[in-house]
Amino acid sequence: MGDAASLRTVRADALDFHEIAFGSDEYKQTCELRNEVLRLPLGLNLYSEDLQREKEQLHFGLFDHDTELIACVIAMLQGSGKAKLRQMVVKAGYEGRGVGRRLLLSLEEMLATRGVSQLSLHARISAAGFYEKLGYVCSGEPFVEVGIPHIRMEKQQQSLNKP
Repeated sequence: MGDAASLRTVRADALDFHEIAFGSDEYKQTCELRNEVLRLPLGLNLYSEDLQREKEQLHFGLFDHDTELIACVIAMLQGSGKAKLRQMVVKAGYEGRGVGRRLLLSLEEMLATRGVSQLSLHARISAAGFYEKLGYVCSGEPFVEVGIPHIRMEKQQQSLNKP
């Protein structure tokens, strides 16, 4: 875990974005981070879920120069140029530093090169404003997922897939 000095000096544009292989050590780091930030505070445990279904999903992370995982997200390709984003998380202490923005924009660019033009996600209501600033729009009514209010959000983007 980063100390206070590294928290002050991290620059989102200096972080390394790349795809993570399911089952790798980096994947295990994403599970730890997702569990720590997204599940344990709700009294849930990621490891009680069936993680094998994630084998067919795409995993991405942002890493600092010491190869420490700072943020991660999962993309589920759904065919016909569609993808659903899930479990986006930024490590505690790195919020508000542009890390989430960098992760999402890097992911969108990567997915566009794979022909994805329609993105969707289930945002916690408390995070909806973040996604709206990046062009996502609310779709439908709020609902409860993992015990807290969420809203479906969508974004259209230009596919960069070459014919």
